[in-house]
Amino acid sequence: MRTIQAKDSVASTVSGIDRLIRNVQTGRFERSLSGLTAAGALVTAAEIFLEHDKASFGNKWMWVPVALGPVGAAAGVAGVFSRRMAKTALPLASAAIIANGLQGTWLHLRGIRQKPGGLSNLRYNLEMGPPLFAPLLVTLVGGMGLLASVLRREP
Repeated sequence: MRTIQAKDSVASTVSGIDRLIRNVQTGRFERSLSGLTAAGALVTAAEIFLEHDKASFGNKWMWVPVALGPVGAAAGVAGVFSRRMAKTALPLASAAIIANGLQGTWLHLRGIRQKPGGLSNLRYNLEMGPPLFAPLLVTLVGGMGLLASVLRREP
């Protein structure tokens, strides 16, 4: 009985992977990924706002990822409904989000280095300073948008 269940589980997993590949090949995945980019942009922008608000927006650059969130969301939603927007607005907004995420990583690293002890007190400063890897999560949202823009769209 267990071997039959295991085989069914493996078969359903393979079927799910096959379905995903078929969706990518037929162009259905482009719209889904555009929508996920829109949702990811809004969620990350809200989280960034709350975290940067804790720091009283002490640096003017803290506003940029908050402002890019709605831009990425609008481009993602437009990409769901329009092939043209998926190939123009979405990659532009996504590239801006990626660039800002990389810039944020640099700024967060600089903030960690400015803490007492700098990099020689790395573990403590990573825990108490700005989150080093959070801007890279924003970069992933931009990467999803770029990927969506280069995927084939269903006819």
